[in-house]
Amino acid sequence: MSRCRLLLGGRHRESSGPNASLSYTNRGMHLPATQKSASRLSVDRIAAAVDSIDAVFLNSPQFESDALSVELGMRVVLKVETVNPIRSFKGRGAEFFVSQLPHDSRQLVCASAGNFGQGLAFAARKRGIGLVVYAAENANAAKVGRMRQLGAEVRLFGPDFDAAKRKAGEFAKEAGARFVVDGLEPAVSEGAGTIAIEWCRWPAPFDFALVPLGDGALLAGIATWMKAHSPATRMIGVCAAGSPAMELSWRSRELRSTESANTIADGIATREPVPEALTDLRNVVDEIFLVDDNAIIKAMQMAFRHHGLVVEPAGAAGLAAAFTHNDKFRSANVVVPLTGGNMTPEQIRKWLS
Repeated sequence: MSRCRLLLGGRHRESSGPNASLSYTNRGMHLPATQKSASRLSVDRIAAAVDSIDAVFLNSPQFESDALSVELGMRVVLKVETVNPIRSFKGRGAEFFVSQLPHDSRQLVCASAGNFGQGLAFAARKRGIGLVVYAAENANAAKVGRMRQLGAEVRLFGPDFDAAKRKAGEFAKEAGARFVVDGLEPAVSEGAGTIAIEWCRWPAPFDFALVPLGDGALLAGIATWMKAHSPATRMIGVCAAGSPAMELSWRSRELRSTESANTIADGIATREPVPEALTDLRNVVDEIFLVDDNAIIKAMQMAFRHHGLVVEPAGAAGLAAAFTHNDKFRSANVVVPLTGGNMTPEQIRKWLS
C-alpha cells in the first residue's frame, strides 16, 4: 500500500525566468490549454508496468543522506538509479515499452545520447528484436560502446542529439521500421514512473521532488503518479541552463527550440522539445528550474565525496538544484533521483578527481 499522503495541495510557482542570453526559435505552435483533459499517461499502467520490467531495474536504493542533509539544510533522500546493467533509469521505460510491442516486431530505430539507447538495446535483445541507434558524432564513447555491446547497431551522425534524431526518423521511414522517440511513447514515461511507486514506500511524505528534465519522459511518468498519490508533493523539473528549450516551452506554453544546447549534461541536452511530452507535463509539474554546468559538477562531486557514487552530469541535475535554489527547500523533505552514471574514464578524472 502506498504510504504517500492523499492531501489536497495547491501549486506553488516562483518564476526562475528563462536564460535571456540564449537565442531561441518560436515555432508558432501553442500547447493545449491547461484544462484537465484526459492524460496520455495512465496511473493504472504505471502500476502494471512493474510486472513487465526486468527486476534488475526495480527497487533501486533510496536512503536519506545525512551528510547532504546537514550540508544543505534540508532532509535529502537520494534514489540511486545507477546500480543496474545500464547504469541509468532508462531500462524501466524501455522494458515496459518493448513488452507492449506486437509479438512479430522485428526492427526498432531510435536516437539517443546513450542511456535510452542502452535501455532499448537491453530490452530488444532479450526479445530478439533488432535495434539501430543514431547518436551524435561527439556522443559519449562509453555509452556508444555499451550500446554496441548490448547488440545495437550504432550510427553516428550530426553535431548533436537533435540532428541525429532527425536522421533516425528519416532512416526509420525508409526502412519501414518502428521509430521510437523518448518522450513521445506513453509506455516509456509510464515505465519511468515506477520510480514514484517506490518513493511512496518512504515513511514520510516528500515536500519536493527534484527531477532532471530532458525529453520529459522521466518527469512526466513520476509526476503523474505523485500527483495521484501524493498531490502535496511539489514536482520540480531541472534543466541545464545551457539547454533550456523545455523550460522555455513549458513556461511560455509555446514550442520553443534553441539554436544550440551548450551543456556537459548530454543526457538532458535537447534543442527541440516533443510537443506531446510538454502536454504531459502541463498539469503535473509545479516549476522548472535551470542549473549551470558548474553547479552540476559540484553536485557530481558531492555525490562522490559523501557516498562514493559516480553520477554523470545529467544524473546530478536534481542535486544541483537542491543547493542552487537552496532557499526554496530549507528544512523541507526533498527527494532527488540520481538518474545515470555513464562517464568515460577521462570525464571521471576531469570532474571527480
